[in-house]
Amino acid sequence: MSSENLIPLDLIENQIHIIRGHKVMLSTHLAELYEVEAKALIQAVKRNIKRFPDDFMFQLTKEEEQAIRSQIVTLKRGEHSKYLPYAFTEQGVAMLSSVLRSSRAVQVNIQIMRTFVQIRQLIGSNKEIALRIDELENRYDHQFKIIFDAIRELMIPPEPKKNPVGFRKEVNQ
Repeated sequence: MSSENLIPLDLIENQIHIIRGHKVMLSTHLAELYEVEAKALIQAVKRNIKRFPDDFMFQLTKEEEQAIRSQIVTLKRGEHSKYLPYAFTEQGVAMLSSVLRSSRAVQVNIQIMRTFVQIRQLIGSNKEIALRIDELENRYDHQFKIIFDAIRELMIPPEPKKNPVGFRKEVNQ
């Protein structure tokens, strides 16, 4: 099976999170993708810990885990609570293929690396568009300020909708 058909790219994209200012993937998700137990993945990493400096991998705090758990449906209460998950940066994920020596690990890593590259390209293209809009705005004074402001608003990703928690108290008037 080719690495391009192994896992849908949108599945990988949905498992990349920003924690401590880094784009990371959690050990629990990586273990699922590699089809190994999370415990086995972490054991392999710990046997080769010199390959994973702090900017490649770090363990989540309890608060970070709870924040992620509230955002991710796949981290069910009690299912992964014995140990805090680890977060792997792009470099850490790349290093995993040298630690997990299966052909699946290599194929999955290729797909993950391609996904990280696509995300970087998307972010870069948005920056280029923003710079170009700034340049056009400066060139054409404030004639088109309303249009430029509207375009900038459209470039901002929508906030995820949050479900209200608890009950709303009705006030009798």
